[in-house]
Parts: sequence; structure tokens; C-alpha cells
Amino acid sequence: MTTQSSAATGRRPSRMTYYRLALATVVSGLFRAFNANKTSWVGLAVFLIVALLAILAPVIAPYDPLQQNILFRLKPPSDAHWFGTDYYGRDTLSRILWGARISLTIGLLAIGSAMIIGTLIGMVAGYFGGRTDLITMQVMDVLLAFPSLILGLIVVAMLGPSVANLVIAIALTAIPPFARIARAPTIAVKNREFIEAGHALGYSHMRLMFRHILPNIAPEVLVMGSLWLATAIRVEASLAFIGLGVNPPTATWGGMIREGFENILDSFWLALFPSLAILVVVFSLNLLGDGLRDAVDPRLKGEQ
Repeated sequence: MTTQSSAATGRRPSRMTYYRLALATVVSGLFRAFNANKTSWVGLAVFLIVALLAILAPVIAPYDPLQQNILFRLKPPSDAHWFGTDYYGRDTLSRILWGARISLTIGLLAIGSAMIIGTLIGMVAGYFGGRTDLITMQVMDVLLAFPSLILGLIVVAMLGPSVANLVIAIALTAIPPFARIARAPTIAVKNREFIEAGHALGYSHMRLMFRHILPNIAPEVLVMGSLWLATAIRVEASLAFIGLGVNPPTATWGGMIREGFENILDSFWLALFPSLAILVVVFSLNLLGDGLRDAVDPRLKGEQ
């Protein structure tokens, strides 16, 4: 079945056609950028593998992560327990796989929330300018003055350790950077000719912001999102390490490192393997962020 072009039929392209063309342009740009920066494919592949392992943890984990067996406590890596066992005889590999679910879930929810809220705040501040911009950015500057870990520690200490509170704490630390990264391009785009034409045609502020400005600033926000996802995973692990993560016996990477630190001299694998898991995920996200950065910045395309 053949389709006629819009020019041939004289009809205006539908909204769905417009979105498909925009999506195709973004995807092709990502492929070109990733091909120019080969390490980005490595980062994407590694992160997808870790995410898949986390999703399939109930199926592929060799043992129940909460099952204790004192007779097998602090056993070194072996055929039965590839990553050894902890102080309570629990399988370390199984706990790492289940811990990935916690870390990735908290990171994705926190950064997804921060991305939406921060982008909205930055767009509103940059679009309307004036006093709205001044007050909003001063509030963001106050939040930026706190280091991510310290601000997260304060929020979790006040609300209590749980998955929901960790998401809130990490999201709060990430909102100001997203607001900043969205504000600058919004100011640049709102002065473009097509925005002025939209004003002349009587388009509403909401339509101009979400249908015309947002698609132009979204790539930069996505780059920030990939980099801050790595930060969110580190912050969650750090809070768990100091005892403000998800309550035990739930498996988390930071909590496992904390438990392993107490036996670091005679059972080094307890802290080593979850630390390597964090290293692999953060490193893969940084590689992925490099590829996304090349995709949105023409000056960096093709550079190694």
C-alpha cells in the first residue's frame, strides 16, 4: 500500500506525521553520534545488561537474597556461591542482583521526577523572565548551595529511610541542575522567529512552551538525565552506607558495602563485589552521557 506525500496531495501533514518525523530525526542523530563515539555503545550495552539482570533477578538469582544459613557464613567465592556469602550466610550474588533492582528503581524514579519538575521550573523561569525568573533561580541557587549528599542526608533524616523518601531526597537534590539546564536554552529559543510568529498567531503560552520550546531543549535535558542517574545511584549507595538507606534485610548495594566493611580484613569480597557493581553502572552511564552529549552538540560530533 503506497502513501502520497503531503506536497502531492496538497494536504497539511497530520500531527502524528510531525511527531514521527521528529522522532526519526532524533533517532538518526543519536545513531550518528554513537557511531562517532564508539564507547557510547559500550556504555549503553552495559547499562542495558545490568537493567536486564535486575529485572530478571527473581528468575536468575541462585538463592533467596534473604535466606540465612549460619553454617555457610563468610564463605569465600566458590562453585556453590560465586561471590561468596555474608555474615548471615546469605548468597552475595543473589543480593547484588536484587540490590540492583533497588538502586536502579530509586535512581530512575528520582531522576525522572527531577527531570520533569526541574525542566518545568526552568522553562517557566526562562520563558516569563523578570521577577519570576529572579525569584525562581534564587530558590534554585539556595538548593544548589547544599552538596547533593548533605541535602539528601537532611531530607532522609527528617522523613525516615524508605524507598519513597529516598526518591524524594535524591530528586530534591537534582531539581536545581535540571532547572538551570532548561532555563538557558529556553531563553535562547523564546527569542527565535517561530516563537514570535506563534505569539502573532495568538498561540497560548502553554502551547508555545510544550509544543515548540520543549522539543528544542529536550536533548540537553536528556544528557543531564543520564549523567545525574549515575549521581543518584552513588547518593543512594552513600546514604545506605551510613545507615540511611532502605531498612535491612532488604538488599541494597550501599548496605552490602557497609556490612562488608565490618569484615573487610577477612572477607574482602563482601564489600568488593557490590562496589564493582556500582562502578560498572556509573561508568556505563558516563560513557552513555558522552554519546548523548555528542548528539546534541554539533561542535563535539566526531571528536574522540
